[in-house]
Amino acid sequence: MPQTVLTTPLAVGSLELPNRLVMAPLTRLRAGRDGVPTDLIVEHYAQRASMGLIVTEGTYPDVVGQGFAFQPGIQTPAHVAGWRRVAEAVHAEGGRIFMQVMHAGRISHPDLNGGAQPVAPSAVAPGGTIRTYSGKAELSVPRALAAEELPAVVENFVQGARNAVEAGLDGVELHGANGYLLHEFLAPTANHREDAYGGSPENRARFVVEVVRAVAEAIGPDRVGLRISPEHNIQGALETDRADVEATYGALVDGIAGLGLAYLSVLHAEPGDELVQGLRTRFGGAFLANSGFGTPTTREESVRLLEEGVADGVVVGRPAIANPDLVRRWSEGLPETPADPRTFYAQGPEGYIDYPFVEEGAPIGAA
Repeated sequence: MPQTVLTTPLAVGSLELPNRLVMAPLTRLRAGRDGVPTDLIVEHYAQRASMGLIVTEGTYPDVVGQGFAFQPGIQTPAHVAGWRRVAEAVHAEGGRIFMQVMHAGRISHPDLNGGAQPVAPSAVAPGGTIRTYSGKAELSVPRALAAEELPAVVENFVQGARNAVEAGLDGVELHGANGYLLHEFLAPTANHREDAYGGSPENRARFVVEVVRAVAEAIGPDRVGLRISPEHNIQGALETDRADVEATYGALVDGIAGLGLAYLSVLHAEPGDELVQGLRTRFGGAFLANSGFGTPTTREESVRLLEEGVADGVVVGRPAIANPDLVRRWSEGLPETPADPRTFYAQGPEGYIDYPFVEEGAPIGAA
């Protein structure tokens, strides 16, 4: 494979990645209703093992935090056994894989999470709808977590991370982005608490810091990454005051900077922005950038981010869905297969394991 800025190695915790392309956590809804990974999931991730690092779809550590129909879990022995098959298949292909551990918080529904009322920092409805096993439903007002309940929620994250390591995954990424539980504590529109976990930026960052620290202590900080999305303004987690955002995320990063985590992954429309680069400097470790939520990240943008030193690695979503051999295509300038959004959230193999690889011996050259 040609040596380019994309294919230079990158140290992430105790891992050395063979290239700087990271597969984004991508919701695909191919698990069983019991949350156990299927043969399709095993095949899907194994096909993409040439990515420098795979980050799995968001995986719930507690069914109360399940946010999608047919979402995988990492709570039960059956979940562990299912993910062990995934990890073994990826490793057999020479790949590296972290699990994104995700609690959906108020972006859930009793039809998904075992009949429980969704939980959140505060009893504030996010607005909008959610797709359940029975069809679309309105997102309701969640139950505010009492302060004495928070240690148990932390322990759910810890046990989920332990289960992921037991299953043979290389580490975990904690989902602190996109309006789910950890992000809900950070965002002032979702967190109206008046105790030590609400109010000031430092207080709103406190719970996320506690989760990260507890997981790092349990499985080793070099096995732990964190994903955040400041100013993403999604699912009712609005962050529109730049000074407050800087203070909140600054407190968060300062609280975890000395742990020696594997990486910090930031989803932001402008990775070179002063806010994002300031967080990167304060973190001091491997920094992954993802700019492609609104539009897919391109090869050209990825090269630019790396060549300009904006990021150490680039997190890529839709191109990795449609091109299981994306690293080869981008390093050799080969044509890409376009992704089909109609199959993103289906339950079958179409648009999941049937995207083609470039044939061996294909000529080098862009489309």
